[in-house]
Amino acid sequence: MDTLSLTTLPPGFSASIDNLFKSWNRPDTPGVAVGVIYRGEIVHRTCYGMADLAHAVPLEPRTVIRIASQSKQFTVLLTLMLEAEGKLSLDDDVHLHCPWLPAYNDPIKLWHLASNTSGLRDILELMILSGVPILAPSSRRLARAFVARQRKLNFRSGEDLLYSNTNFLLLSEILEQVSGKSFDELLTERITGPLGMNDTQLMPRDDVIVPRLATHHRVGPDGDWLKAAWGIAIGGEGAIVSTLDDMLRWQQNLRRPIVGTPEMFARMRTSTRLANGETVPYGLGLVNTVHHGLKGIGHGGWIAGSKSEAVFFPDVDLGIVVLANTDEIVPFELARQIADLALSRDTSISLSIGTRDQLNAASGVYRHRTDNDIFKIVQRSSGPALVTSMGIASIAEIAPSIFAPRSSIPAFTFRLEENGSITTDRFGCKLRFDRVSIYGTESDVSNCVGKYYDDDSGLAAEIREANGCKWLRLSSDIGACMLELERIDTDLFVARQGDTDIHDAWRIAPWVLPWLYTVRCFEGGIALSSDRTKNLVLHRCSGRGL
Repeated sequence: MDTLSLTTLPPGFSASIDNLFKSWNRPDTPGVAVGVIYRGEIVHRTCYGMADLAHAVPLEPRTVIRIASQSKQFTVLLTLMLEAEGKLSLDDDVHLHCPWLPAYNDPIKLWHLASNTSGLRDILELMILSGVPILAPSSRRLARAFVARQRKLNFRSGEDLLYSNTNFLLLSEILEQVSGKSFDELLTERITGPLGMNDTQLMPRDDVIVPRLATHHRVGPDGDWLKAAWGIAIGGEGAIVSTLDDMLRWQQNLRRPIVGTPEMFARMRTSTRLANGETVPYGLGLVNTVHHGLKGIGHGGWIAGSKSEAVFFPDVDLGIVVLANTDEIVPFELARQIADLALSRDTSISLSIGTRDQLNAASGVYRHRTDNDIFKIVQRSSGPALVTSMGIASIAEIAPSIFAPRSSIPAFTFRLEENGSITTDRFGCKLRFDRVSIYGTESDVSNCVGKYYDDDSGLAAEIREANGCKWLRLSSDIGACMLELERIDTDLFVARQGDTDIHDAWRIAPWVLPWLYTVRCFEGGIALSSDRTKNLVLHRCSGRGL
């Protein structure tokens, strides 16, 4: 069957989806709600597993589940609606609406926020860096305070794409300011009310009472399921809850708008052009992806205890929604597997034996010599995978000898060089990464024990040695955390939760990632970097003692 044409769904299509999710169709696991729309008609609408394990409540199409960052598309549509009424412009400088922000060297426009090209550091990472547990209750006021103290950007606005929840926090604030209404009022009035999405609303924290709300689950240290909870108050960046039925209505609206206009959705789907002329996958609140030649438009979401994905494939008029009340699932890949089933294609990751062997032989840690960035290639039973600070993703060959992680916004594409290095291409910026071969060695520059401070962020750090390990203590005027350092190179460490008790690890960050960020030591300071924070420099305090 032609991968770009679909005249009819294959026999047994719905049963094939059931088989794909059979491991979740049990009374002792959280659940997954799956819906498929073909040519505007719902052709699959099934829930698997439980909405609440403690009370044996099965998942249903009207069960309310967090959709997390899928909220961003609603935030952008509201912004475009208010722009059409002359209440704001995407070309407005953010300071016009948020004068409390610090002055930046380059103007940040509202379209920079909506396209994740502002350079603003991510609010969740800022809280983790400052020792504030983001699973504990806190207010929007505190979040604004963290943004206001960041006087430096990850990069000049418009020069790169870096996913940042700060962008949509600010858009939420601006929407409320120019409309005089709360975000939830705007959402109901402009979008969910007219579409009949009556179970979709903003739920800033998990202490809000919402009818039919699923319990969100995660796996504990002993392998048993635990209840997950979210603390900090969030808005249009990730606080919307919805249902399978409501999100199917939204998919139908994306296909043929009832609210919003075709022109608005065309703007949201259009890939953003950077200052260097290259385009990036992120449009305005929607992400453009390609799966085996099939173009997709959508967004995913991840928050403690839930993950989701919704994608529309316009070439074959196919929409897919996956909502899970657990984060032990990969909805991005599952949605693409459903598309493969619709097209009668193999759902497995197709790498030739030779290519798989080549990638497995390249397993190791790779570092860019003049920067702080690293990544790993690892072997798994399912095939080779790429590891960054945001997690692990299967590797796909997107062109002959050109590879990329299977994710909505790949960090880069890459190719293996004959000399053993790897060349990455990130939106036209090509960099060479070398395999780290001196792991565990010491040098003078690695003697980074001491205290550090950054005036711009108000962040303090102390590196100390104890029990044969190096530890990093980060603190601010609001909180503190202790992280374990693992040496990667003579001057480079990765920092991760060092607590053996998973609840203490979750206190620092609500997800256990391969590492939180790298820590590069240099004469006079340290630099912290991750997939969402670049080169945050702290300078050594006078004196080298503790």
